[in-house]
Amino acid sequence: MSGPSFDQRDGVIWYDGRLVPWTDANLHVLSHGLHYASAVFEGERAYGGEIFKLDEHTRRLHESARLLDFEIPYSVQEINDACNTLLREQGFSDAYVRPIAWRGSEMMGVSAQQNTIHLAIAVWEWPSYFDPAERAKGIRLGIAEYRRPDPRTAPCKSKAAGLYMICTISKHAAEKNGYADALMYDWRGYVAEATGANIFFVKDGVLHTPTPDCFLDGITRRTVIELARRRGYELVERHIKPEEMADFEECFICGTAAEVTPVSEIGPYRFVPGDITLTLMRDYTDEVQPATAPQQMAASMG
Repeated sequence: MSGPSFDQRDGVIWYDGRLVPWTDANLHVLSHGLHYASAVFEGERAYGGEIFKLDEHTRRLHESARLLDFEIPYSVQEINDACNTLLREQGFSDAYVRPIAWRGSEMMGVSAQQNTIHLAIAVWEWPSYFDPAERAKGIRLGIAEYRRPDPRTAPCKSKAAGLYMICTISKHAAEKNGYADALMYDWRGYVAEATGANIFFVKDGVLHTPTPDCFLDGITRRTVIELARRRGYELVERHIKPEEMADFEECFICGTAAEVTPVSEIGPYRFVPGDITLTLMRDYTDEVQPATAPQQMAASMG
């Protein structure tokens, strides 16, 4: 994600119903969303000029806002149209799309029931989330100190900004120790997810993935499950104890940014990208960009 600072890029941003110059898309320092994390967002990807599962993402954005007790003043269709308009306006075919909604600055305090709800959408070109060479052989994950919280303590089904602070801390710590990312356990000590992606394991030809009862059931996760079922793979959703990782043969993470990325190491545990991981990696590429999938997959795997 190198390039100009994100506040100094060219083009326009969709902001409260109109396109504004990128550098003018600002908010006041006393916005509630900045001080109290009352903001929700989505991460979406466009392939070949089409935003993958845009409607699902937009509907989740609305639901995330509802869980944070506010209503976005634009319909699902209006947001979908805005995302597509902006993608065309920016002139990108393959890109990352980031809608975000937040409470404004009319009230400053824990209570903010009278605050205006704002919505902005930005689109930019974004290459692979991980180094392509590292991704091909499997990335290395550390194990995070922080855990995904008890659902009784946080709105864990919302893609809310505040829930990602422990992810930022955990990813920073992992990177300082030479890892690409970190695996997070949940509040009970079960395997949960990476800092921004869901996780799958393979043992004896069977896929295993944690039950998403205290973290997001990702849209990419659901896509991978659908692809696995098309292949006839057996898949088990369950609570996974950390020590079970010693017996798994393959591992991969998945998310809008990560797509499907093999994992070679999690702390003391080792994995080898195998047939199931590589097949689902190819299948996902085919699903999101069917016209160019074979060439791009071959290039990514060297």
